[in-house]
Amino acid sequence: MAKVLITGGAGYYGSLVTRRLLRAGHQVTVVDNLMYGPLPMMELFVDPAFAFHKGDILDEPLMRRLCEGQDFVVHLAALVGYPLCKKEPERATLVNVEGTKTVLRCLDPATKLIYASTGSNYGEVQGVCTEETPLNPLSLYGETKTEAERLCMQRGNCVSYRYATAFGLSPRPRLDLMINDFTFQAIVNRYLVVYEKHFRRTFIHIQDMSRCVEFTIDSWDRMVDNVYNVGDDSMNFTKEDIVLKLQEKLKFMCHFAAIGSDADKRDYEVSYAKIREVGFRTTIDMNHGIDELIAGLSLLEFRKPYSNV
Repeated sequence: MAKVLITGGAGYYGSLVTRRLLRAGHQVTVVDNLMYGPLPMMELFVDPAFAFHKGDILDEPLMRRLCEGQDFVVHLAALVGYPLCKKEPERATLVNVEGTKTVLRCLDPATKLIYASTGSNYGEVQGVCTEETPLNPLSLYGETKTEAERLCMQRGNCVSYRYATAFGLSPRPRLDLMINDFTFQAIVNRYLVVYEKHFRRTFIHIQDMSRCVEFTIDSWDRMVDNVYNVGDDSMNFTKEDIVLKLQEKLKFMCHFAAIGSDADKRDYEVSYAKIREVGFRTTIDMNHGIDELIAGLSLLEFRKPYSNV
């Protein structure tokens, strides 16, 4: 059993990592500012191996206290995604970069660090990305995560993940992720407008992302001081591929726009050979993941306050 501190453990990704590590028998402490509310954490307080602190990773006295005695720190806290970082650029830089510096200052050298980076670090790349491909982030989100990853790896005793694009359900749902968004629009609006349908990227189910943290804790000596692309070659799809898969399961119209562009310019294919070599493979394929999204997102209701119907 390890003592694990998770920053951002109440978020879309962190809430699942927290649950997985508790099930695995670890002692888990979460620090989160609850910008999206407390509900993902409520059921966990019955577990004596769980502790929660509402706070900000920029609060250095708090972080020094929480980091003390931890075997692992899983650093997830960040402003995540192109749209949010564009909306709040100063906050994005402050949290994603300066917050990471704060966490690093608070760590004992013996504490093992797991950092959640992103495939957005690659930007638009010709050919297949490996971990040695030069980084070329195209958005503020990618820039801040690239810098934070550099700082973490420079510190050492660290494993960093460059995740494929996430999708799937979580105790704290997200509708801004591409597949989640496409699925919700197809269910609710029955209509999609898709720019640059040929843009390609790899996807990973959020459950497989949380499995990767547990796997790394169990495989630390084989993985330490390395960066890993995390995903699977079988999950590489274009935007058009995703729409066609959705149309096999849902009735909706889609317009592939010839004019206009997607503000998020990610377009790449990634090699996952390195993480396969240490024994990690994803388990949830696209069809299974889309079925889950359709079943879950169909239950969401958004009422319009100025409508009588």
